[in-house]
Amino acid sequence: MPASNATSRFSDRVENYVRYRPGYPPEALHVLKSACGLTPGHVVADIASGTGIWTRMPLENGNKVFAVEPNLEMRRAGESLLTEFPRFASVAGTAEATTLAESSIDFVTAAQSAHWFHRARARREFLRILKPEGWLVLLWNERLTDSTPFLRGYEHTDYQDVRHERTTGAVNEFFRPSPFQERAFEIRQEFDYAGLEGRLLSSSYAPGPEHPNHAPMLRDLRGIFKTHAIGGRVRFDYKTRVYFGRLK
Repeated sequence: MPASNATSRFSDRVENYVRYRPGYPPEALHVLKSACGLTPGHVVADIASGTGIWTRMPLENGNKVFAVEPNLEMRRAGESLLTEFPRFASVAGTAEATTLAESSIDFVTAAQSAHWFHRARARREFLRILKPEGWLVLLWNERLTDSTPFLRGYEHTDYQDVRHERTTGAVNEFFRPSPFQERAFEIRQEFDYAGLEGRLLSSSYAPGPEHPNHAPMLRDLRGIFKTHAIGGRVRFDYKTRVYFGRLK
């Protein structure tokens, strides 16, 4: 995908992204402390930081965080939501050209975004900005597809999210020849119908209001909700995958 498309595809979805995308479990940060020695004194570059869902976690840990985001609308949302943190710095940049100083970063992180990067160019940039023995951390929330009847029904539609089971297969390309480790954690979200619709519309592949498939898509979604909701709510289950290692 051209970089311009990957950058702009969320521009009209910022509000739904902020309200309905899942966060990350506290265990994801805890493993960086226990396995990588993350302390508040380390400097973090969060690449393709979006609206700051992951960015908030190292900020709450006390870290200086450079939030590098190429999309103007997403970056402004992050700036608004994270303004309370004095150690937050918003940067207009990309994974392949962060604009950050050489050997200035202890941890490079990328949450729900590395599948959009040009892997070879991004890896070179990460090596440039990382300090010696610096860490690369890649995270994804993978939506489970068959743990409940609702999720099976949601999966068999034409408006599915990008399937990260396919994208995480490229993790080795970011780390090779360096070794890396993986941890996995479980999280969930519960939605009423309005929340379910917002979660769907936060997806980059969901057709927007001007698209002829928009109305049929929402009609199908209402049917799935009506069939599977329990007490007026449905549940999304996720597996959060965290990959981390030192780049060489």
